[in-house]
Amino acid sequence: MEKPFSRFERRVAALAAGALALLALGGCTLKHPTANLVEGKQLFVQKCGACHTLAHAATQGQVGPNLDDAFRQDRADGVKSTSIQGLISYWIEYPNLQGVMPAKLFTGQSAQNVAAYVAQVAAIPGQDTGALGTAVESAAQKPASEKNGTVEIDADPTGQLKFLASSASATAGRVTLRMSNKSSVPHDIAVTGGGVNDVGPVVSNGGVSSVTVALRPGTYTFFCSVDGHEAAGMKGTLTVK
Repeated sequence: MEKPFSRFERRVAALAAGALALLALGGCTLKHPTANLVEGKQLFVQKCGACHTLAHAATQGQVGPNLDDAFRQDRADGVKSTSIQGLISYWIEYPNLQGVMPAKLFTGQSAQNVAAYVAQVAAIPGQDTGALGTAVESAAQKPASEKNGTVEIDADPTGQLKFLASSASATAGRVTLRMSNKSSVPHDIAVTGGGVNDVGPVVSNGGVSSVTVALRPGTYTFFCSVDGHEAAGMKGTLTVK
């Protein structure tokens, strides 16, 4: 899923997946366990949202293809969600080797849950409601301010590509920007502007990234420098007085 496949390539993938399934069945009855869409959404946001845009999941990753765009024509052509789910399951197990997505990022029931969720919502207008609407809590953003020379700007713990602050303020002088990242999605914190361009280490799973810089009065940008994250909205404005 690292680049949009042509419709022909997707059909070939579906045929290959079908052939493999028939071989595996060997005359046995195929079972269709019920997918857990809530868990599918949660897993998608945690491990896929950093690379893929999917409107219902509120993810804006740009490293991989936009999944709404990828299936828009299929929806218009009347392709069923079950067929889309099969294609996604195939991509999870056999991703594009030229991309960065590892094979079998999810396996077993987890893979089915993710594939089922994406197949249900990709290229579908509107937003998730009910249990799906509350499956991933979106932490509220609020301004951050310097305290004792440090500005705390944590990453969203759900894995969404945003900081918990969209703006920050500090007093001129030596300032530390500190980010805690509880999610499994790798992030760092960086600052640029006014001749400053410094980046902290990339961290995940409770790690802390920080950068200490000498700042003059003015306006700066703090952001995550991991590929695609700033473009997806993981940035904010730092005002120094």
